[in-house]
Amino acid sequence: MNQPINRRRFITTTALAGAAFAGAPVLKAQSKLNGSTIKVAVIGCGGRGSGALNNFIEACKTLGVNAEIVALADAFEDRVSALAKKHGVAKELQFIGYEAYKKALATDCEYVIMATPPGFRPVHFAAAVEAGKHCFIEKPVAVDPVGARDVIAAGEVAKKKGLGVVAGTQRRHQKDYLENKAKIDAGAIGEIRGGVVQWNGRIPWIKKRQDGWSDTEYITRNWLNFTELSGDHIVEQHVHNIDVAIWFLGRLPVSALGFGGRARRVTGNQFDFFSVDLDFGDDVHIHSQCRQLAGAYGRVGEMFTGTEGSCFGGGKMNGKEVSIAEIILESEHGMVQEHIDLITSVRAGKPRNEAKQIAESTLVAIMSRMSSYTGQLIRWVDVTQNEKSPFYNYKCQVDPLAFEKGEIILPAEVPPVPGKV
Repeated sequence: MNQPINRRRFITTTALAGAAFAGAPVLKAQSKLNGSTIKVAVIGCGGRGSGALNNFIEACKTLGVNAEIVALADAFEDRVSALAKKHGVAKELQFIGYEAYKKALATDCEYVIMATPPGFRPVHFAAAVEAGKHCFIEKPVAVDPVGARDVIAAGEVAKKKGLGVVAGTQRRHQKDYLENKAKIDAGAIGEIRGGVVQWNGRIPWIKKRQDGWSDTEYITRNWLNFTELSGDHIVEQHVHNIDVAIWFLGRLPVSALGFGGRARRVTGNQFDFFSVDLDFGDDVHIHSQCRQLAGAYGRVGEMFTGTEGSCFGGGKMNGKEVSIAEIILESEHGMVQEHIDLITSVRAGKPRNEAKQIAESTLVAIMSRMSSYTGQLIRWVDVTQNEKSPFYNYKCQVDPLAFEKGEIILPAEVPPVPGKV
């Protein structure tokens, strides 16, 4: 009879019953890297850039090293000055404008944190790799298929150069998710046959246009609500849950067919909700569903049904008792652990490279968005191999390099309408 696996009971049993784990590898925390200093630059000094820098500094403290901020870069002076004031960064280390990332990368930073709007990520990542920097790249890493493939290509260059690349998919660095993934791989719930991944919440923020703002400044400050810079919330936010599905299943979907719509959004050109069928082949389907509406029921997470049980992401599991290696991490916070994993892998001479992993998860989210926008079934090969597909070379209307050259043309603030009447 299958018994539910209680996480606390499982960890206690692991500690007491050493014989059950004889010969099994134990994943131990890394040794501290006492005394050294790590130089870091931040490209994108808004909320996520500020948060990622805090996480990086905390990771350094945990490892016994010092974090020295040698560059802060952002399109806007107010963003840079606020973060500089918080951390005591000198004026000569502050860089402003759409080409500020180039100046940051020209410093002697070893690591760079990239947290600009996702539409800029392929350009900034390629430049960082060219400059020989170890990279923390926030998710998602692109807004269209061309950009996602560019990130994969730059990741291969990083690999050849021995550069570390870690993405902001913190669930892959959390103990609860790592344990459940290991249990699934050990057969705890049998073969995954289906599931649902969800991110239902409200719009995080809206920037309404102010007097004196150009089109360029408006779309940049309100990037979260424009597909050209965010990828829409199915890409910018829900990619976390889609990534978990790909990770737990151990493969990519073969196609996506979705729909969505807009009823409440007051700025930008995105949908309020998406509902997508991700076909993983072998009759395995995952329902990808996300929504940004205030005053509606909220749920964020993942659930998978197997032939012998079920699992809720990093939560409860109902299935068979299995033996896995004990997982010991330096931090209980995934957003700190991901930086620890980057730094320790580089120092060990075995740099992690998550570029392809996050680019593929991003591309699945993009594929899902494009299906919902057009009403068409989109196959994985249509965005990765089939150059005759109209989706293969699709690029969002605003080219990230256009921001460096001058004014951009603001997209219409209306959502796409699929199909015909």
